[in-house]
Amino acid sequence: MRLRGSIAIDLGTSNTLIWVAGRGLVIDEPSAIALDATTGKVAAVGEKADALAGKEPEDIEIIYPLRDGVIADLNSTALMLNGFLHRARRHSGPLRPSVLVCVPSRATWVERRSVAAALEARRPRAMVRLVDEPVAAAAGAGVDLAAGAGAFIVDVGGGTTEVAVVSGARVVRAQSLRRAGNAMDDAIMHAARTELGLILGQKAATSLKMALGLTGGTLGWAEAVGIDAAHRTPRVERVPGKLVATALEQTVATIIRSIEEILSDIPPGIAEDVVRGKIRLAGGGALLPGLANRIESSSDIATVVVDDPLRCVIRGAAELLERGEEFGAVGLAR
Repeated sequence: MRLRGSIAIDLGTSNTLIWVAGRGLVIDEPSAIALDATTGKVAAVGEKADALAGKEPEDIEIIYPLRDGVIADLNSTALMLNGFLHRARRHSGPLRPSVLVCVPSRATWVERRSVAAALEARRPRAMVRLVDEPVAAAAGAGVDLAAGAGAFIVDVGGGTTEVAVVSGARVVRAQSLRRAGNAMDDAIMHAARTELGLILGQKAATSLKMALGLTGGTLGWAEAVGIDAAHRTPRVERVPGKLVATALEQTVATIIRSIEEILSDIPPGIAEDVVRGKIRLAGGGALLPGLANRIESSSDIATVVVDDPLRCVIRGAAELLERGEEFGAVGLAR
């Protein structure tokens, strides 16, 4: 059932996605805010704020208010969400809006409360509920949660990697790793500076990650532009695929270990659902070349990338909202 005024939010470290009932996905932008350092007023949010990152404009402070999947700067998060929601709900009605926000499965009570506080700070009339990200990801991947179907979800985002088994809109086993896409980018930037003497920005590191991944890409290298560490001048460099794969190894190995630990503790009653349903990869990290094959090889269970992995969580959150009566608020919390 579609609830008038309902909003689903995937509040991620890298990107924020907002779905509005009757309109669909209306916001899919970086989780960034630009503040005027002189006046303290909001200069930009989302894409416009992120576009200024690394360019060091005078009198403008660029803030990424989420870290490792949770709120690090409450006030900036509230301002950012207010900007997004103002654009998302251009025609606010008299009804009290129902807002469903996705959170890491192992977020603490304080971290969960901060999400509600960020929304309520600017939208005091909103009725805020929370759902664990793996549950939303399973729904977005097409798992029939209402029927109690089980699924193994690996959601690799910017700040966290969620490794979980869910069943009937409940988390059965889960680990929330605060190592994901951003950690991979940092490792690539460190390796490029150490081995090539090249200072890369995060966007350049992300491009290398997605082009080369664990496989090295089709050419075995990719071009990147950075700053020469010795001469402090711009430089173009062919970055070897091996350098990138080696830099990614620590984070990937951590994810693999977590998957193996969860698999070793799966209840017998859900084992068949997991094996026949395959391990499902979601999030931007699901598109990392070679990751699905690496997981399949180590787990001996078929591994697939879900359709449109970047929007899997918000798609599932929207479905949970629309089918709220059927689920009876299962998996949802205030």
